Amino acid sequence: MQKNANAMRPWRLALLGLGLAGLMAGCGSESGGQAQAGGSKQAAPATPGQVMSVERRDIVLDKSYPSLLSSENEVTVVARVSGLLEARQFEPGDRVEKGDSLYTIEPATYQASVRSAEADLQSAKAERDRAQRDADRYQRLLNQNSVSRQDYDDALADLQVARATVAQNEAALDSARIDLNYTDVEAPVSGAISLSEINVGNLVDPGTELATITPLDPLEVRFQLPQADALALRRQRDDQEAPIGATLSRPAEQGNAALSLDGKLDFLGSRVSESTSTVEARAMFDNPEGSFLPGQFVRISLSGLKRYDVLAVPEIAVTEGLMGPQVFVLDDDNKARARTVELGETAGHWLIIKSGLETGERVLASDPGGIQPGTTIEPQPFDGDAASGS
Repeated sequence: MQKNANAMRPWRLALLGLGLAGLMAGCGSESGGQAQAGGSKQAAPATPGQVMSVERRDIVLDKSYPSLLSSENEVTVVARVSGLLEARQFEPGDRVEKGDSLYTIEPATYQASVRSAEADLQSAKAERDRAQRDADRYQRLLNQNSVSRQDYDDALADLQVARATVAQNEAALDSARIDLNYTDVEAPVSGAISLSEINVGNLVDPGTELATITPLDPLEVRFQLPQADALALRRQRDDQEAPIGATLSRPAEQGNAALSLDGKLDFLGSRVSESTSTVEARAMFDNPEGSFLPGQFVRISLSGLKRYDVLAVPEIAVTEGLMGPQVFVLDDDNKARARTVELGETAGHWLIIKSGLETGERVLASDPGGIQPGTTIEPQPFDGDAASGS
């Protein structure tokens, strides 16, 4: 038995040697594979992207303001004299011009009053002329001591009364002529006229409302500006001689196409409303076709409204991170680092940055899709067009 056991010992040693050799070969193969794989793995290539240096700038805003159109120059036409309304010279909705005849109010009565006042004036002038002759005669007689001083003074008094009567009758004639003119009711302004409030044949009195005229061209639009916008606009207006342009727009609705008019800002208030913290402004627009009417809701855009000395980045550069809006800032190794920022106003394709960035920092200005913190960026020059980032 001892012999058999000793005979089997070399076989066991051989098998153990083969097992150790296989294990070492497996380990060598695995380590060799890992080394080969490690040798074939290379650093990921840098991702190209437009990069801009953050600098302070004056930037043009893209803002508009709501307004409810109302005609501040709307006029109510009223009767100035009493009488029957004899005629109407317009159709409701017509465009009338200043001075156009609108109504006729019983002129015959006032024509008679004018003729009566003219006759009274002629009589008064005749009496004045007689008193003048008497005063002249008494003057000569007084010089000849043929009349008393009292007689001469009475003649002068009669002359003064006659002259006053002439002035009184002249005023009465002027009043009668004014009333006669009021019988032809004229348009006080140009614009679109409403329905007539009084039918022809009715009796009217002074103050009776007849119709309303709404000026449409030019169109006056008043709106409210936030304090910051008003201050920026005042500064801009002081810096340039040309007027501030304005655009009046109305969106498409109920099958009607969108419309717009170009005009200019002609008034900017000098005080802030305590209740709304806004400043009143006014713009004027040519509206020859009457495309815009009072009562419509519209938006007013001002061209060239700026924010001065601010930091801004292209809108496409801003993404939403865990802590809010963020941009990618490049470090010295051109690696992207996420930076949370506080956003301000939108200016077209730009976003104003209120905090989170400093001047001189490099920001990824193109589409950050696929970029992760730590990604190496191959900086490309920024072309300055915030709308073209990709």
